[in-house]
Amino acid sequence: MNMTDVSHPNVVMRPAGVDDLPALDDVRQAAFAPVFASFRSILGAKIYELAQARDDEAQGELLSSLFAPESGWKVYAAEVGRTVVGFVSIQPNDETHVGELGLNAVHPQYAGKGVGTAMYDFAIARMKEEGMQVAIVGTGGDPSHAPARRAYEKAGFDRQLPTVWLYREL
Repeated sequence: MNMTDVSHPNVVMRPAGVDDLPALDDVRQAAFAPVFASFRSILGAKIYELAQARDDEAQGELLSSLFAPESGWKVYAAEVGRTVVGFVSIQPNDETHVGELGLNAVHPQYAGKGVGTAMYDFAIARMKEEGMQVAIVGTGGDPSHAPARRAYEKAGFDRQLPTVWLYREL
């Protein structure tokens, strides 16, 4: 299922496999490093280490877990010139007809070049093909997630239920 989207001719989307994990994890690490640094800056070192660092460090395991057959997730790689430059995961729910856009990332070297748009257009098309009637995605409200929020809005996500996590040192 190699697919080049005509609106994004340089981006090829394809199903990702376990063999792709090293490349996908490289993309994940590069894309999320500034996010995790932002979290540390916002929370301060002590709260970050106690309340957030473990989740950030476990994100690589989360990525691996998406490939487990029982996970329900489908992972797709985005390639430019046969180089993996991004990935997106989706989880269609046949009972609710709600598809979730899960862990995804674009390598920072390819940010702003249409890769995210191609990935989200592809993911939404897959969800529609599988009979989903609603697509959802969760993202951070902090400044480091502003590019992700813009990309999701560009892809047509136009409704929000804001959530705020509050922290305090004890």
